[in-house]
Amino acid sequence: MNESASPGTCAQLENVSKLFGSFAALRQISVGLELGKCYVLIGENGAGKSTLLRILAGLLRPSFGTVKVFSGDEPHDARDRIGYMSHAPMLYDELTGVENLRYFASLYPGRACLSPAEALEQVGLDPGLQRMLGQYSQGMRQRTSLARVLLAQPELLLLDEPFSNMDVESVRQMVELLARFRQSNRTIVITTHQRDSAAPIADYILALKAGRVVSFEPGNPTL
Repeated sequence: MNESASPGTCAQLENVSKLFGSFAALRQISVGLELGKCYVLIGENGAGKSTLLRILAGLLRPSFGTVKVFSGDEPHDARDRIGYMSHAPMLYDELTGVENLRYFASLYPGRACLSPAEALEQVGLDPGLQRMLGQYSQGMRQRTSLARVLLAQPELLLLDEPFSNMDVESVRQMVELLARFRQSNRTIVITTHQRDSAAPIADYILALKAGRVVSFEPGNPTL
């Protein structure tokens, strides 16, 4: 544990680089994330947004530099406090929403998880809906993916392109949901190509280009 870590810090990255062979996906990233704030990562494809998110999630280790979360843990040692929603849905089309979440909850034995019904209700879906996931709209699928992440009640939410292929109304509903979660002192990090969609909850906006942070600006959240 790092006793010098600030109690208001959720994550700290120092000179983080990630190499895949000779390709540098991230180059000397240094940034701190505060508790209870929403960070929006923007940039073109290949800028390093998803790689940075996976390092924060503990799914990848940096080639160089250090990443500490919460009170100084490495991300892979704090996985029970981190929720990661990938760009891929990671859900089963032949199951209902409740059946999907019941399966994923079974992967957390001994953990104090929400019930499948509670997680679905938190994202505004009806737990009694008997429709198979393959028949859900894209907005409903994304909210079910978010419910899967919320099962374990994480303190750090990492969302990779959560607004992908969603209509305007579904995006609005998702943004309102995330605003409520941030108010419960969760830290949220979002990657998106839709800066305007995330603007209502963005406390900070980080722009990445070729693996580097080229700007770190305060947002103007309205929710």
